[in-house]
Amino acid sequence: MDTGYTDLKLARQSELVTLNALAEFRLDTREWLETNCPEGARGPGPISTGSTKTPLRDATTRLWLDRMIEKGWTAPTWPVEYGGGGLKTDQYMVLIEEMRRMNARAPLAGMGISLIGPTLLEFGTEDQKQRHLPRIVRAEVAWCQGYSEPNAGSDLASLQTRAVDNGDHFIVNGSKIWTSGAQVADWIFVLVRTNPDVPKHEGISFVLMDMSQAGITVKPIRLISGESPFCETFFDNAIAMKEDLLGDLNKGWTVGKRLLQHERGSMASLVGGGATRDPGPSLEQEAKSYVGEIDHKIADQVLRSRVVVANMNSHAFQLTQRRTVEETEDGKTPGPQTSIFKMYGTELQQQRSQLFVEMRGCEGLGWSGAGFSPRNIGDTRAWLAGRASSIYSGSNEIQRNIVAKRVLGLPD
Repeated sequence: MDTGYTDLKLARQSELVTLNALAEFRLDTREWLETNCPEGARGPGPISTGSTKTPLRDATTRLWLDRMIEKGWTAPTWPVEYGGGGLKTDQYMVLIEEMRRMNARAPLAGMGISLIGPTLLEFGTEDQKQRHLPRIVRAEVAWCQGYSEPNAGSDLASLQTRAVDNGDHFIVNGSKIWTSGAQVADWIFVLVRTNPDVPKHEGISFVLMDMSQAGITVKPIRLISGESPFCETFFDNAIAMKEDLLGDLNKGWTVGKRLLQHERGSMASLVGGGATRDPGPSLEQEAKSYVGEIDHKIADQVLRSRVVVANMNSHAFQLTQRRTVEETEDGKTPGPQTSIFKMYGTELQQQRSQLFVEMRGCEGLGWSGAGFSPRNIGDTRAWLAGRASSIYSGSNEIQRNIVAKRVLGLPD
């Protein structure tokens, strides 16, 4: 008997079984979502971050969150022993597709689910996982990130916030800046210097801290966009317990770098979720409304070409993200290739925002007043705020260095 033919036959049978099981999972998932997702949780609306400082007041959103918590689908790919859904990557993608089909909102968002949770799964002790992960899954805690400092932004390893050993805890002094959501966070994960006498990358530790203590002060920062998502965070003899040291002492740089990969390209961000906000008109619709249309096409040929290129690039980018998720181990965040997604994704979004502003002419520069629609004002402010996206989470210049070294294997 031809063993090659037999192996091929068995492989095809196995593939068919997998496809049938996935098709059955899709039907079950669709039925469950249709039954359990309230109408008020479909389309843009509030999403819980787990913050105890900003309680979820919308009853419908609360009901949707509670049902997804019970199902384990606030963290669909996390292990069931920590409250997750235990889904494989192909099942998770089916779940997202079915949520998109009915325009269901994600039940939970924030740095707990997208950043520190996956990092705890990878580096945390069993005690740390048991204490922190179920609370994240159940939307009982919101997290923020303490990385950048006034003199340590892109050169993050130059950070100077000190953590001094004091028995069963560290005493932390220093400050962080651009701490998103610190004003509503319950806990913060922080990079601190625990050994100032070694090369800068080798004396850093990664600690988790309770934000409710008296030694931590938060001051919001007002941005040019008119909003205040960022804060300054000050540590004055603040306490970080030894049991909340994530990873080894003085080896926090490794943990911190991996968390940044989650930030740049977690499964949730690569695959995308349900509806989170009103997407507004498409580039094509907006262009037609300002320059008109001929034979159902954008009237201005140059603008039409720019819109087509932007849409093609966006679609190709989404397909590349999807392929990467499919090729990645179940539930894991990809490695250095996340720098490609961060770099290209932010530049792509900046280009799209620029197009929205340019095609509107003077109306694209509205800041306030009766002469501008709320949509125009919102998009103008989003365009301004988006200029920073190629700087935060590691500037795009840094991402190019990472791609050169870790993806392409080029010499330093």
